[in-house]
Amino acid sequence: MERRPTSRQEFDALFAAVRTWGRWAVPDRGAWNRVTPDRVRRAASLVRDGTTVPLGLPWNTRPGPDNARPALHYMSDLGDVEPPEPATYKDFIAVDYHGKGVTHLDALAHVGYRGQLYDGRPAREAVDAAGARFGSVAELGPLVTKGVLLDLPAVLGVDWLEPGRAVLAEDVVAAERALGVRIDEASAVLLRTGRFRRRRELGPWDVGEAGAGFHVEAVPLLAERGVSLLGSDGDNDVRPSPVEGVHSPVHALAVAAMGVPLLDNLELEALSAACAGVRRYEFMVVVTPLDVPGGTGSPVNPVAVL
Repeated sequence: MERRPTSRQEFDALFAAVRTWGRWAVPDRGAWNRVTPDRVRRAASLVRDGTTVPLGLPWNTRPGPDNARPALHYMSDLGDVEPPEPATYKDFIAVDYHGKGVTHLDALAHVGYRGQLYDGRPAREAVDAAGARFGSVAELGPLVTKGVLLDLPAVLGVDWLEPGRAVLAEDVVAAERALGVRIDEASAVLLRTGRFRRRRELGPWDVGEAGAGFHVEAVPLLAERGVSLLGSDGDNDVRPSPVEGVHSPVHALAVAAMGVPLLDNLELEALSAACAGVRRYEFMVVVTPLDVPGGTGSPVNPVAVL
């Protein structure tokens, strides 16, 4: 059934309802403040067989409809130097990572709404050509917490969610029930839509125009549970956007209202298989962004440990 678009007025009311501004003494870290040493110890207790699953995509240097700004990689030293030994071989990498082709973390400086970043900071004062003075990825540091995989295709008995499929609160609750997991405070919630299985079988498409992901109606439940991080094999937002005049409403609600960083473009196929193999959909997740002073995010290769 096609859903009625969410009006801007309804969206603004939702933004106000889930907002956590002023909650933490270190606002640059936002919801990562929920991850206390005790939460880290609890996450470590989820490790049973030691299986380690990387969640990042390969460095993507090939342009395509879902990789408009390819990463760079070239050799800068091929060892053709005079003695003494040893010869060395060096390479150069660079990336404009906020897009659809690179696994990356969105820090709190990445998203503003109505001229404000998280915690009500005026965006024009907080971010300029030199970088971010508030909400930088350098303020986040590493994250170790409980991860929960919402494997919607596995729950629904399909290979993937079709582009445009919105994940609602009722889908989240049904997935918890079917997979035997519970999203609780400080959890990192990872949504698998099957994007990369579909891509392998049917080829690439413009995921900025059509992609499965969270609907804004799912956000109040995630806010109520007190999540620390949201991630997906897409960019977390269902596309096209269901909100009039807001192209990435889940980004706005999560980052700018709730202070919840996002992981975009995760590779979750191996994790899906690993979780199905052990019949467990919770694990320890480790995210270590680059320490980039003033950076609005970072390329990452998160790791799930089962």
